Amino acid sequence: MHGAIFVGICIGGTILLIATLGLILIGIIRAAKTGGISKKDRQTHSDETKMIQDIFNGLSKMEERVEALETILIERQKKNY
Repeated sequence: MHGAIFVGICIGGTILLIATLGLILIGIIRAAKTGGISKKDRQTHSDETKMIQDIFNGLSKMEERVEALETILIERQKKNY
């Protein structure tokens, strides 16, 4: 009787251990596939990246405009003197 209970506990423990290891393995595979971030986080990251690129492009254009205005002002000052 005690032997049957012991065997039952061992089999149950083994099944539980295998299930736990399987779930851990599935979690590791999913994390490796997605890079550890969810679809929502990836979309947010993509939106933020696009916004930063737009800001950078806008600032680059503004820099060109400022340089052109500086050139115009310098030329006007040279003509006045």
